[in-house]
Amino acid sequence: MMRAYCEFYATNPRDDRLVALSKALLGDPGEGVQYIARGEDRTALGFATVFWSWDTTEAVRTGIMHDLFVVPEARGRAVGRKLIEACRGACRKRGVGKLVWETAPDNETAQRLYDSTGAESSLWKIYSLDAW
Repeated sequence: MMRAYCEFYATNPRDDRLVALSKALLGDPGEGVQYIARGEDRTALGFATVFWSWDTTEAVRTGIMHDLFVVPEARGRAVGRKLIEACRGACRKRGVGKLVWETAPDNETAQRLYDSTGAESSLWKIYSLDAW
């Protein structure tokens, strides 16, 4: 499912890196958590990943929901909403003050879901640099 998520965003990380990510999350809950939504037949319908961090400007622990993906055939069935709530619940359980995430500017379907949760959108721009 992580591979399908990467394909959705037209990225192609090496398999060993995806495996390392999964092992880090399974091996150390201090890194973050990953939730998998399953159907009644146990088929994976989607997943969400939260990494733990800090927000200096508010001096609170922060959960960064870096991934939220629902397989196309399960979209529109509240799977994404349930995954967001699971991530929010994990934040509350850890005493984390805020859950944040980002999405592609053209992902209007996801934005409608996010807007319906009561989350506030931001005008901040996101930058990244390779550190390899």
